[in-house]
Amino acid sequence: MELIENNEYGYCSLIKATKSVLDKIAVENTTFATITSKERIERRLWNPVALREAILNAIVHNDYTREVPPKFEIFDDRIEITSAGSLPEGLSKEDFFEGVSIPRNKELMRVYKDLELVEQLGSGVPRILESYGKECFRFMDNFTRMTFPVSEQVTPQVTPQVERLLNVITQEHDRQELQELLGLTDRENFRKNYLQQALDADLIEMTIPDKPKSSKQKYRLTEKGKQIK
Repeated sequence: MELIENNEYGYCSLIKATKSVLDKIAVENTTFATITSKERIERRLWNPVALREAILNAIVHNDYTREVPPKFEIFDDRIEITSAGSLPEGLSKEDFFEGVSIPRNKELMRVYKDLELVEQLGSGVPRILESYGKECFRFMDNFTRMTFPVSEQVTPQVTPQVERLLNVITQEHDRQELQELLGLTDRENFRKNYLQQALDADLIEMTIPDKPKSSKQKYRLTEKGKQIK
């Protein structure tokens, strides 16, 4: 794995740390949108209600006697939430999925309930199961992990101009070649409505990105551009 970012939210009030994690995950939970002739359809990477419940459950039910904090990991295709401790003694998987709860940290649960961070005891898992299946839970000997895959992303809107540009790219081309393939003579029109829009959407990329104005600059499709094409 290539680690891009690593944030630590400990060494402070657990309530403050919880809110910091919730805020950070909310920022990462990107909204994708597509506009049809009738409506605007929006979809997030993960269901925000289920994700919030999973985060709170991981923090409130974490086994802090192991001195291991909950961990929240975001990957390209999923988010993994790992907390210390497996199912409490006397609680079966069937009971767990039915919403039966045995609080591991009773005082912590009471504090979170008083602050309205959590609601009715045992309501979190049923909320998660409304959006994700039981297979997203994994119970290990000493840890519990919840894995939520990225929802099917809405295909980004591609303008007719960008679509034409993608269709003519078969290899690496310089600007002049692309204009000729498209039959365009207006350089500014090509730059603004074709080239820049495709670059901004990460559908094409420069072969010499650190020198955007190089006379040897060429353009090629990205993996995302190939998929859209």
